[in-house]
Amino acid sequence: MGAGAQGESCGSTRTPHESRTVPSGRRSASRGIHPQRKGSQVSYPPQRYSGDTGEVNAVFRPASTAPDLTAANGSETRYLATHHTTQGEFGLYQVDMAPRAGGPSTHFHKTISESFYVLSGTVSLFNGEEWTSATAGDFLYVPVGGLHAFRNDSNEPASMLLLFSPGAPREDYFENLAEMARRGGTEQLDFRLRHDSYFLEDM
Repeated sequence: MGAGAQGESCGSTRTPHESRTVPSGRRSASRGIHPQRKGSQVSYPPQRYSGDTGEVNAVFRPASTAPDLTAANGSETRYLATHHTTQGEFGLYQVDMAPRAGGPSTHFHKTISESFYVLSGTVSLFNGEEWTSATAGDFLYVPVGGLHAFRNDSNEPASMLLLFSPGAPREDYFENLAEMARRGGTEQLDFRLRHDSYFLEDM
């Protein structure tokens, strides 16, 4: 998904699965992330740094940094860590959604996972089966291929973090989303597919 709140409305056709809404407090324990079981073998990825002294290579972004993108509806996106700065490891974005900003309809990605962490306000998150009214501290992980959608259909602003792994050039998607939605047709479809965004309404 991309930060569809910048340009896509929640008015798009929904699937029959999208009809149920559950409070954020009602969650099955089976959906949580389980800790490493005691006694199981622990393994790390292959070593990528071969030095012995460490490097000075951290990248700091102060909170006062201006938004990288401001949409016509007032929503703002901050590029906290792009695929370029992380050398493709992940992409992290802060999306500050205006009241009634809407959001993208149900879709999935074939190359990246996507995670949502709500900072403030109420964000409606769809996990492929049901909608949840997520508030500050709530988290949703969507594996590769997982159906999902999000929107702010409240009368208050909302803010969340979007994490894509591995990193992908989502900045181009965010910046051209509104224009491609305006053009529609094959141009919009090609744009979506180029950015690994498979919407059910296109199938």
